[in-house]
Amino acid sequence: MTRPPLTIRIAIAAIGLLILCAIFADLLAPHDYRAQNLLNRFAPPVFLGGDWAHPLGTDQLGRDLLSRLLKAAQISLGLAILGTIIGAVVGTALGLLAASLRGAVGEAVLMLVDVQAALPFMMIALAVLAFLGNSLILFVAVLGLYGWEVFARLARASALAAREQGYARAISAFGASEWHLYTRHILPNIAAILIVQITLNFPQTILVETSLSFLGLGIRPPLTSLGQILGEGRAYLLTAWWIAVLPGLVTVLATLSISLIGDWLRDEMDPSNR
Repeated sequence: MTRPPLTIRIAIAAIGLLILCAIFADLLAPHDYRAQNLLNRFAPPVFLGGDWAHPLGTDQLGRDLLSRLLKAAQISLGLAILGTIIGAVVGTALGLLAASLRGAVGEAVLMLVDVQAALPFMMIALAVLAFLGNSLILFVAVLGLYGWEVFARLARASALAAREQGYARAISAFGASEWHLYTRHILPNIAAILIVQITLNFPQTILVETSLSFLGLGIRPPLTSLGQILGEGRAYLLTAWWIAVLPGLVTVLATLSISLIGDWLRDEMDPSNR
């Protein structure tokens, strides 16, 4: 693997800093992110003449925006990571199942993949959350359904290609079962490809979480998320634009950084680029 270019190193530093801020959000936050002060509503950030008591200003309820952004990043990134992992595990398991069993089982998995790919995910998510409610567990489950079909297709195609390699044929000749072959030997060999796909899927999951929370179908108070803050701030764009713009910038920073890293990893693993 070649040395990352400057843009990738900046992206790694940016997402690393963001993750650290999310992990230590409770320690870094200068105030309780839920504390209200109606006498100090719409206080401007420091760069607009505000004071250092609230470096990024306050929102419509007088809550410290820096503290809320730190907590929102923690929750949004945590949900996106959890949703991406669930989607990767489910999709990879179904892909390996389709590759190892083939026949009717493989066709059934491929049919599920085609159905999922044909339906707009946001429409499914909106319908599920609108009719069944938006509990945190259900919200995580919905995020976990996003992108699983991509992992299923990738795992199946990669596993079938690896099955034709010499090492796989040799292991099979020694009497190993298909499931043992795929889970113990083929899966570790295709893991790098799946990890790259995770980095490509993760920013999309962040955008899905942000979009659903923006529409009021995601995280609900007293918890907060980037999409929720963005949704609350849209009503004050003309009077207190920083309430909506700052969480938007954090979302762009996270998704852009991870997308750049994912694209670079994908190019590095492409044999035609070597």
